[in-house]
Amino acid sequence: MAEITASMVKDLRELTGLGMMECKKALEESGGDPKKAEELLRIKSGAKASKAAARVASEGAVGLYLAADGKLGALVEVNCETDFVAKNPDFAAFATALAELVAAAKPADVAALAALKIGDKTVEEARQALVQKIGENISVRRFERVQTAARLATYVHGVKIGVIVDLEGDDAVGKDLAMHIAFAKPRFLSKDQVSAEALAGERAIIEARAKESGKPPEIVAKMVEGGVNKYLAEITLLGQPFVKDDKLTVEKMLAKAGAKVLGYRFLVVGEGIEKKQADFAAEVAAMTKTAA
Repeated sequence: MAEITASMVKDLRELTGLGMMECKKALEESGGDPKKAEELLRIKSGAKASKAAARVASEGAVGLYLAADGKLGALVEVNCETDFVAKNPDFAAFATALAELVAAAKPADVAALAALKIGDKTVEEARQALVQKIGENISVRRFERVQTAARLATYVHGVKIGVIVDLEGDDAVGKDLAMHIAFAKPRFLSKDQVSAEALAGERAIIEARAKESGKPPEIVAKMVEGGVNKYLAEITLLGQPFVKDDKLTVEKMLAKAGAKVLGYRFLVVGEGIEKKQADFAAEVAAMTKTAA
């Protein structure tokens, strides 16, 4: 058997991203053959990746890409298990590379994205390699792609909220608007986009509350209209108070700046994912029981 040198272990570790001891053991099992050792590690790490896939990945980061001409952009949400890994440079680079790939290749969905090539691997192969290297479940959850004849503005808050705004206006207004969206997270651009069904449901709730006040019908009617208008202002971008000057609505701020919003997209990491609550005492008890 060939001598297992420190440099062989180092090279295999850099190639696979796995631990020194795992690499040394694989080299020993393969008789010092680096290629066979790599295959062994991929087989074993594949099992590790499958095990990791069962764990909830509700942390993560939003990868952002914006073309140099400001007319094409993309956001991709990539999830992991811990906030620590979300800040890992390899994880961040993966998310950014995926955003650029989404912009360039225009995949139909996440499955189509997974089959695309990123370097010499498919996205799915690159994801699995990252799981093996980092040791956490990693998943590509969703993406948004925006192309315009106007101009795009972008903003990422930390790593967890990404925004793209399609607008007619200058860069400063676009940046302010993207920051506002990250803060206020409007569900709709304008009240015209709110469905009649959703509005009727909310009106019924507001009306029931107003009637409980015991006030005269004409006052109740005014309370209902006021409540509906407040609801529309809260959920629509144009109706919201502008975050940098709450005396102005976003609509009035845009009019003052001579700008117009054509659309927007935003992603919030982990939104809608049920997070598993860790029971530390139970975990310790289980570990103790296993050890016994």
